[in-house]
Amino acid sequence: MKHSHTITYEIYPHYSELPAIEQELIAKANEATETAYAPYSQFRVGAALLLEDGQIIAGSNQENIAYPSGLCAERVALFYAGANHPGKAIKTLVVVAKGDLVQPDECISPCGSCRQVMAQSEFRQEQPIRLILVAQTGKAFVFDKATDLLVFPFGMDTKNA
Repeated sequence: MKHSHTITYEIYPHYSELPAIEQELIAKANEATETAYAPYSQFRVGAALLLEDGQIIAGSNQENIAYPSGLCAERVALFYAGANHPGKAIKTLVVVAKGDLVQPDECISPCGSCRQVMAQSEFRQEQPIRLILVAQTGKAFVFDKATDLLVFPFGMDTKNA
């Protein structure tokens, strides 16, 4: 039996078309790129997430000479939220990237490890996380749920995928 999986997402020419709180998250994610430790790749990633109580948590990528011991910005923010704000749902996650590896008008899609952590975060809180990926030009790619990026995550019920 053949199955298919379809995702939908929106593309905004510029994030200024998004609600004010999401613009604030994008500003925080951009600020977080400045705290990235990326001496090897020069690829600076910032993430910011919005908790259900309105708190914003930011994270940046942290490289390590003993690759792959570093950590992506998305996981820094998600793990911080889980460790310091357990039980509080994550409403929205924003990811931005800067550096020569980034095409100015394209978004950077999270790596497989980050996609799995996002999927498990949605599973744990039993509700979706809105995901916004922002290009350097300000173009925004908006997904209603982070699990749209990972069809068959580890440990999750896939019969409804």
